[in-house]
Order: sequence, then C-alpha cells, then structure tokens
Amino acid sequence: MAAVHQLDLLGVPCPLSWAKTKVLLAELAAGDLLEVTLDDPRGARDLPRAAEAEGHQVVRADPAGAAWVIVIEK
Repeated sequence: MAAVHQLDLLGVPCPLSWAKTKVLLAELAAGDLLEVTLDDPRGARDLPRAAEAEGHQVVRADPAGAAWVIVIEK
C-alpha cells in the first residue's frame, strides 16, 4: 500500500522548492505519493514539469486559496 507524505513549502521560492521536493522524492518508495503545498507561482508552474521530466507522475495540481497543492507519485 502506497504511503502519503506531505511537504510544506510555503514561503520557499523556486528553484529551491523543486530541490527540496527532489530530495524527498529520492527517499520514497515506488508508488508513494508526495503532497506538496507551495505558494510561489513560479514553483507551482515549474515543479510539476520538473517532476514529470524526472519520470514521476503528477496526480493533481490544484489551487488552494493563495497556495497550490501538487500531488506527485514516485
């Protein structure tokens, strides 16, 4: 059964948000989900692209008030 992990990146600018996400994804097992919350518009745009370029699947990327929630499957 896949585990769901959370990463709060509120206040963290891109590209640092992707760097932190990438480090955590490397520690997860295949099939695990990572729910990333961020408020940087550039990160919300670029993080899903970078994750897919690394071979991960973006399950969803939704606005949540002044932030975004991006769910990535390793």
